[in-house]
Amino acid sequence: MIIHINLESKYPIYTQVRNQIIEGIALGELKSGERLPSVRGMASDLGINLHTVNKGYKQLEKEGFLQIHRQRGVIVAPEEHRKADDFYREDSGHQVKMVVAEAICRGVSEEEVTRLIKETYQTFEKGGDTDGNSSH
Repeated sequence: MIIHINLESKYPIYTQVRNQIIEGIALGELKSGERLPSVRGMASDLGINLHTVNKGYKQLEKEGFLQIHRQRGVIVAPEEHRKADDFYREDSGHQVKMVVAEAICRGVSEEEVTRLIKETYQTFEKGGDTDGNSSH
């Protein structure tokens, strides 16, 4: 999996790293138990500060997507660690609420928002290219 950093993005670099790793897991490009580069290695590969990568990795660990071990390194967490919990559902509800609110403010119809969500979901299920739908 290749991570692309967009320095012009409105999203912080650590969020871009986080989001692309989650996309990689969703697309099946990253499998449970698979090793990721160390914080230092990822920072070097991307040409960014290691504290930025560390922040993204720590967020992913907190959210259950990664496990960070001193001896084993950074690995993709097993599926059972990534299952939705009440906090996830509440947070997702808030995020959806904000997407809908912004869509309404920008004059985007309910049908268009629904279509975009369905298309994006189907793209992930098929393991396809998400560049048009990603948040980086």
